[in-house]
Parts: sequence; structure tokens; C-alpha cells
Amino acid sequence: MSRAVAFDVLRQVTAEGAYANLALSKRLATAQLPSRDAAFVTELVSGTCRLMGSYDLVIEAAAGRRLGTLQPAVVDVLRLGAHQILSMRIPPHAAVGATVDLAKKRIGARVSGLVNAVLRKIARRSLDEWLADAASGAYELTAAAIRGHHPVWVAEAFADVLPAGELEAALAADNVAPVPTLVVRPGLATVDELGGEPTAYSPFGATVAGAPGDVPAVREGRAGVQDEGSQLVALALSRAAAPAGPWLDVCAGPGGKAALLTGLAREAGTWLLANEVQEHRATLVRGALQAYPDAPVVVADGTRPAWRAGTFARVMADVPCTGLGALRRRPESRWRRSSADVEVLGGLQRGLLDSAIDSVAPGGVVAYATCSPHRAETRDIVASVMGARDDVELLDAPAHLPEVPDAADGDFVQLWPHRHRTDAMFLALIRRTR
Repeated sequence: MSRAVAFDVLRQVTAEGAYANLALSKRLATAQLPSRDAAFVTELVSGTCRLMGSYDLVIEAAAGRRLGTLQPAVVDVLRLGAHQILSMRIPPHAAVGATVDLAKKRIGARVSGLVNAVLRKIARRSLDEWLADAASGAYELTAAAIRGHHPVWVAEAFADVLPAGELEAALAADNVAPVPTLVVRPGLATVDELGGEPTAYSPFGATVAGAPGDVPAVREGRAGVQDEGSQLVALALSRAAAPAGPWLDVCAGPGGKAALLTGLAREAGTWLLANEVQEHRATLVRGALQAYPDAPVVVADGTRPAWRAGTFARVMADVPCTGLGALRRRPESRWRRSSADVEVLGGLQRGLLDSAIDSVAPGGVVAYATCSPHRAETRDIVASVMGARDDVELLDAPAHLPEVPDAADGDFVQLWPHRHRTDAMFLALIRRTR
């Protein structure tokens, strides 16, 4: 039953483009599995998605044929079997037998011989041995990407902005699932109510092993789930000197930053407008803000504002991006994204930053944030937009987070999982001068 549930979820991810965490949560809610079996399914799905590209290399080598020559459903069965054999504490014979049975029930008896033969061959060697063969003779960076279970283009993007010698640590950190991080809604809850371990740098968070919904403050909407990196970029914006006036979150979905900034704005005697272009994501924002009475949410295109220029004192522009900074919590993203996505998103990112600057009053501050360290989504976007304007200046963003070590990249903040145990959030602070 457990393996069948995992197979169904993986098929949704690979065939339908579903997000693994959302599909898994929805399926487990209806499967009514014992907690131990639910944990097994979670590891099987998440681990398979995280190392999918690596398992694909192993499967092709063991099968002696390209994946494209196999049925997609057979490929997914082999991926699940490879994860059990190579990365879980399951005896190989048990993993092979159970996966062959799964293939018979879900695909048909005709594929059982192929699945059995490929998995038995996979079981003859360790994952490190398989990948060492795959990396043999490759360029150093390509070999590091293979060993670190990342596409080469992602490893290249990380190496482009990291100091020499840190790439392998950065790749390894993406392969460790994070402990859930909670955040209080300022003015409504305290960190003590969250239990767990207070976050290292943010004064609003705590890491909590277990289900976030078990925490009363989360159930009541007085706290939520949010990575510490996202908490820190919101904190930095709130600390920047700015004139009096309302605040704006121009890309508010799913609502974590909007909720934190709403609480901080109210403590400062003002309010925040949360904007989201997609109605279904605006619904998520409203849910995140439910504990704050009369918190306004609008549905509008941030590049074509529904508000007057120069209205706001502070603007958060956490723009859509490839999400390369959150690969540890979105395991399938590294294999789903491509370098072409960076180019596609660039125009939108520039448009949103330009609009955010137009929306802020003279003397006001814009926080440009992305959950990606890719140069083309971060520094290059800021340079492009600022270079076309004569009414902006770049602030020293690291000076607004002095408690966070090794986060400064010139005037920018760049967080990393291997340094800070946060998502790889990027932050630039920009003041509109006139």
C-alpha cells in the first residue's frame, strides 16, 4: 500500500507537473496510513525527487538504454526502487521484490522481468560507485554536479557566485531536508509559544520537529510556517530608514512575508497592502493574514499597479524566480527547471522592480528579494534597473542585518543553506532619492 501511494504521487509529479510536497500532503490526507507508513512514503517520494537525476544516470547505465526508450511509468517505478536500494535502509532483495510487485499491480506483469533485471543490477553497486563511473573523465565542475546530485547548469550558477572551495558544501546542503521553521505574527504571538529551538538570527522564528499544525498558535493563525531567510529579508526592510507612510508587498503570495510585514507595520503605526496577481494565491495571502483584522489584499498585476505612484514608504518585491535557493524543500525543482527559465523570468523581474521603485515615495525603500542566488536573477537585475534610472541609490543591505555572519556580498545580502541553514535568499535595498 505504501509503495503504491508513493508511486501515485511520483506519477503526479513527473507526468502532471505537480509539486511534490503538495501532492504528497493531499494524498496522505486521504490514504489513512499509520504514521510509520506515512513517514516511509514521505521519504520515498521526497528522496526520489531530490536525487532523481542521479537515479536516472544509474538506471540508464544498469539498463543499457536511454530512459526515453522506456515507459514513463516504468521509469518512475525504477526510480522508486533505486532510492530504496541505494539510499534507504532496506535489504536489496526486499526492495527489489516489493518494487517488482508494485510494477505488476500498477503497470502490468509484462514489465516485471525488465524491472527485476535492472534493479538487481543496480543493487550490485553503491550509489557512490555508480556516480563515480558517471563522473569519470568529466570536467571538474560537471563531476561535482554529478556527485552533488544537481544539474550541471545549477552547479555552474552556484560556482559563479561562491568563493572557491564552497561549491560542494553548497550542493550537499541542498540534499538535506530542512526542519520546519515557524514564525510568529508580530503583536499576536511570542516565540516562546512556538516551542522548539529559536532561530539563530531572526527574532521571530523557531525550528520545530513535527507537524506545524500541532502548534496552537499556528492553528489559530497567530503564527505560520516560514523559512528564516524570508524572515530576515522582511526584517531588513523594516529596519531601513524611511519616511512615514503605508507599506506594500507587491508579490505577496503565498503570504508569509506579508503577514510578518503587516505585524511590523502595525507596530510602527502604519499598515501594509498585500498585492498578488493570481486569485488563488491571493486566497492564500488572505489566509495568512486572517488573524489581522481588516488587512487589505488586492489582486492586480504588479507591473501595472492598481495604486498611485509614490504611495508607499516601504515596498517588498520578492519576485518570481527559479527557486534555486529553496531546492532542499522543493526537491523536484532542480530537475524540472532549466537555464531557459532564467531568461524567461528576467523581463518580469525587471518590470516588477521598476514598478516597485515607482510605487515608493521619495526617501522610501524597496527590498528586491529572490529565493535564488543566480547572478542573472539577482545582481544583474538590480544593475539593469538602476542603470536606467537616475532617482535611486543602493543601500548597504548587510548593515541592516549585522547579526548574520558571512552574508555580505558587497552591498547585497546573500544567504546560503550551508552557511546559515536558511534558503539561499538574495536581498538588495534600494532608496528612491527623488
